[in-house]
Amino acid sequence: MEKQLSKSLRILITGAAGQIAYSFLPLLCSGEVFGKDVKIFLHLLDLPQQEEVLQGVVYELEDCGFPLLGDIMYKANDPKEFFKDVDVAIFLGGSPRKPGMERRDLLQVNAHIFKEQGQILNEVADQNCKILVVANPVNTNCLILQQNCPKIPQKNFTCLSRLNLNRAKNQVKKRKN
Repeated sequence: MEKQLSKSLRILITGAAGQIAYSFLPLLCSGEVFGKDVKIFLHLLDLPQQEEVLQGVVYELEDCGFPLLGDIMYKANDPKEFFKDVDVAIFLGGSPRKPGMERRDLLQVNAHIFKEQGQILNEVADQNCKILVVANPVNTNCLILQQNCPKIPQKNFTCLSRLNLNRAKNQVKKRKN
């Protein structure tokens, strides 16, 4: 007898070929994140040069046979296809800081990425979409995304800034010693 599912979620993951996604996706697909009665439809987005890696991730998810996992979109001709009607958007992907790169350079690169993605979200995502930003600098990226996505309520945006809190506590501890 097949278990009755209470609802389904269409979830966008950016940076889906990266290490964070690779660790996170099995938890998501097994029901550890949204519950054991929620069907998951994935929209996995990464850079075009990561397509082969992303295809491998998709194969692994399919091989696991997660009963909650529905369709997986990882190829699309138009970026709007990835954002269309998503209920949850998790932004793991952002440009990493490269050797010799100043912080302001990183902020400019990511500002462009998150501005563009925010505008697309605003245009085609579900207006009740919940948004989580993980890509650093999280506070700045989340703010840029939010400013470019006025149709989605501000309360629906959040970011994982615990790393910043931990770093600040460590700096204070070092100064006391």
